[in-house]
Amino acid sequence: MKKIIIVFAIFASLNVVGWGVTGHRTIGYIAEQHLSKKAKKQVDRVLKRESLAIVTNWMDEIKSDPSYKHAYTWHYVTIPNGETYESSEKESKGDIVQTIERLVAELKKGGLDAKTESEHVKMLAHLIGDIHQPLHVGNGTDKGANDVKIKYFWKDSNLHRVWDSGMIDGKLLSYTELGNSINTLSKEEVAKIQNSTVRDWANESVALRDACYDIGEKKSINYKYDYKHWPTVQQQLLKAGLRLAATLNDIYG
Repeated sequence: MKKIIIVFAIFASLNVVGWGVTGHRTIGYIAEQHLSKKAKKQVDRVLKRESLAIVTNWMDEIKSDPSYKHAYTWHYVTIPNGETYESSEKESKGDIVQTIERLVAELKKGGLDAKTESEHVKMLAHLIGDIHQPLHVGNGTDKGANDVKIKYFWKDSNLHRVWDSGMIDGKLLSYTELGNSINTLSKEEVAKIQNSTVRDWANESVALRDACYDIGEKKSINYKYDYKHWPTVQQQLLKAGLRLAATLNDIYG
């Protein structure tokens, strides 16, 4: 229990945003393209026609509101190397896996007031993005790589920030440009990606995590690192968008 409290305190003090503004909007934009007609109508009703792409960042914006302090730990999960989600120590205030599963169950059950339903959808839109960022499924040793200080294009940064926003922002693409450039799969390929569970998503991030640490002894990365890992960034953004759509279709479709 002491270990969990310490980890929570550390993460709560960090700006753990997961993909940054452009990445999250890209995920929401892709999801919008794959909603069923019925689900789109219901999402429009719940969000009062606010764009799904825009609300993906709401859960980061509310970090400045003390009334949402209880949600700090919902953005991530810790699965140490050699463990599974099931075997790992759980955060008492909830983690990203528990929270996504709970939000989906409560939305499917129905009976929520308008404010709660809207917040549930906004949280889902954000957290399904976060769980696809490999460093939001942390190994428990370096605060999701926030502690891994590096030089990124010769400027001080940390590895978590590079994956959240560094590589994406460096492309100088709008979220619609990025979304359109990667949203190109066939229906069969989309269906295969969508046929998965929240715990599958966490396991995929664990499988990708070690490669993120390919930073060399000098811990100075730039073009070569981006070239090597940009396909993974694109893949994870696309998967998150497709799976967000599938989740909303399952709830409302």
